[in-house]
Amino acid sequence: MGIIGPPLNSSIDQASASRLKLVAAASLPATQPSAARAGEVHTPPGKIPASDTELSKAEQAEISKLKARDNQLRQHEQAHLSASAGIDVSRASFTYQRGPDGVQYAVAGDVRIDTSGGRTPADTLARADMIRDVALAPADPSATDRSVAAQAQQMAQQASAELMQQGSRSAVNQAYASSETPAKAKIDTFA
Repeated sequence: MGIIGPPLNSSIDQASASRLKLVAAASLPATQPSAARAGEVHTPPGKIPASDTELSKAEQAEISKLKARDNQLRQHEQAHLSASAGIDVSRASFTYQRGPDGVQYAVAGDVRIDTSGGRTPADTLARADMIRDVALAPADPSATDRSVAAQAQQMAQQASAELMQQGSRSAVNQAYASSETPAKAKIDTFA
């Protein structure tokens, strides 16, 4: 499940706003994770990354896996960002692991999205659809992505129920206000 994070938009009602992370869980063990800004490549102080000729076959294979995972994560998080029109999101953040070549590769990433409802049930229904679209935007959504999408679906169902309830109340109120209602006709008949 996602981690609660700081508010993304202070104008949103803080009591009703919930914050979730869309997480791409790392399939590789992060033996030396560190947080860094997206796109940064780090080498240890005073060390130049080793060339491919200095690395063993196992180290080269590990680097290939790390590069592939890094690329996959960046595409995954970018898919969330690309689909986020109309929804408050943070920029992508990554957890890094240093490879045998001294370069840091992304092994986990997340994009925080605002999953709070709208001001009205109709707004909430529209937001729920957008949240679900953002969560399921990557070609291979993570378990957390699917969980956020399911939560958005529940939010949409609740908003739909509220809209139906409001519609029923409105119809009843209109019926009582009208002089042609059966209840009023009965009252007039017995009067």
